[in-house]
Amino acid sequence: MTSSNNPPNMKMSLPDHTQLPESDSIFSNNPPPKIFIPDHTHLPESDGTFVNSFQYPQSSLLTDSIQPVLDKIHPEKQYCIGQSLGIYWRIVEPLERGAIAPDWCYFPHILPTLDGEIRRSYFFWREAILPSIVIEFVLGDGSEERDKTPLIRGENESTQTPGKFWVYERVIRPAYYAIYEVQKPRLEVYQLIHGDELVAKFELIEANERGHYPILDLGVELGIWSGSYQNMELPWLRWWDSEGNLLTTSGERLETKELLLAQERQRAEKLAEMLRAMGIDAEV
Repeated sequence: MTSSNNPPNMKMSLPDHTQLPESDSIFSNNPPPKIFIPDHTHLPESDGTFVNSFQYPQSSLLTDSIQPVLDKIHPEKQYCIGQSLGIYWRIVEPLERGAIAPDWCYFPHILPTLDGEIRRSYFFWREAILPSIVIEFVLGDGSEERDKTPLIRGENESTQTPGKFWVYERVIRPAYYAIYEVQKPRLEVYQLIHGDELVAKFELIEANERGHYPILDLGVELGIWSGSYQNMELPWLRWWDSEGNLLTTSGERLETKELLLAQERQRAEKLAEMLRAMGIDAEV
């Protein structure tokens, strides 16, 4: 993600109980004070820690290969793929402390543009649509991605940081949360389960017989694939369809098409040679 042009120390004034009206306009002639609520053009796009070096090619691979599936699901093109998209879930200072930025995520029924501009962030106080899946690419030990430290309400709320797992499970609430440990490589996928308890919780799901994790909302599977992408031979996170067929990138589809055309030309040339050997002019 490109760095933000927003001033890093932008101050935002939110009213306290002494500034709010004691009654509404029905009972008072005084107009209520105007409250400034930031939108995606005011919020920082990154705090400098949202992006890691592995993110760009891995995100590109996931996006490129899943796009034809999403285009079929959303013929009206109302969906958004986020790559380190800042998801703002509370208002604190500095503003980025109220955000979490998954390395890759997919939101149904929202546009990648907002108010005529490329979407810079997503904020619950305006849209309230939950992502179908969020994915984190882990270069460390994964402790941050599995941190379940809750947000403790009180006077220190604006300074303490809740765990990433807790925020995803209790606030962002995607249908699926995937943690990909790049260096091992290992993949964990959690599904949000609405059980008997009032609060939905993530449950670790098991891989199928192919070693993939079904993402039922999309009709695809998520797993690890070893191969070359962007001139790098690595284990990559990739999609398969529900029958276990690898979802290819646009580049791979082009290579396949070119290979088929070359094979067709070879067959045509061999047929022409056979006909000429039989004394038949293939050009007639």
